[in-house]
Formats: sequence, C-alpha cells, structure tokens
Amino acid sequence: MAKAAKKPVKKAAKKAVKKAPAKKAVKKAVKKAAPKKAVKKKAAPKKKVKRKPNAAFMKALTPSPTLAAVIGAKPLPRTESVKKIWDYIKKNKLQDSKNKRNINADEKLKALFGKPQVSMFELASILSKHLK
Repeated sequence: MAKAAKKPVKKAAKKAVKKAPAKKAVKKAVKKAAPKKAVKKKAAPKKKVKRKPNAAFMKALTPSPTLAAVIGAKPLPRTESVKKIWDYIKKNKLQDSKNKRNINADEKLKALFGKPQVSMFELASILSKHLK
C-alpha cells in the first residue's frame, strides 16, 4: 500500500512541471508583443530672433514739473526716466548706507516722493504718477 500512495504524488509533481513551462511561454509571448519605444530625434537648434521692444515701454511720456526738476523736461520713455532717476540717486549718493534698498530723499526728491525715505520697489509706482 505504500507504493500506491507514492504514485499519485509523482503524477502531481509531473503535472506541476508541465504547467510551469506553459506559463513562461505565455509571458515570453506577451513580452515580445509589447511595442518598442520610439527613439526621439534631436530638433535642430532654433535661430535666435531679436526681440522687438514693447511699444508701451518705448512711448515717450512727459514728466510733471517736480519730476522735470530731477530728470529734465524732455519727454522720455518710462524705462529711460527710471534710469535717469537712478543716475541722480547714485551721483548724489542718496542710497541708504545700511540698507541699499532704501533711497534717502534730498530736497528735489522730497517734493517728488512726499516722504524722506522710499524703498526702491516703490520708485516705479511713484514715477508712474508723475509721467503722463
């Protein structure tokens, strides 16, 4: 009887061995069927095109009389007027020595700013009020 018990175990082992290769074959077939990744081609380098300045920045604006005392009465674009203000500030050493972001106003700039010290971030908004 011991022999009869061993035979079914061998048959079960043979069936397990036969099933395993079938699964591997299916997996290999699935792997082969997967699409290959497309190789990306490098694009040709683009030519650099010169940017045209925005017309709104280049429009000449007339300064108010208080601003004209600092930068002159000639109509200038907004960018040029900011540049001239900074030239005036640096020429007269009006930047705060401890905090370079602050501008100490002299007599001409006090009339323009309305206060003795202004942050450089406020400068553009103050100038926009004096340009028309």
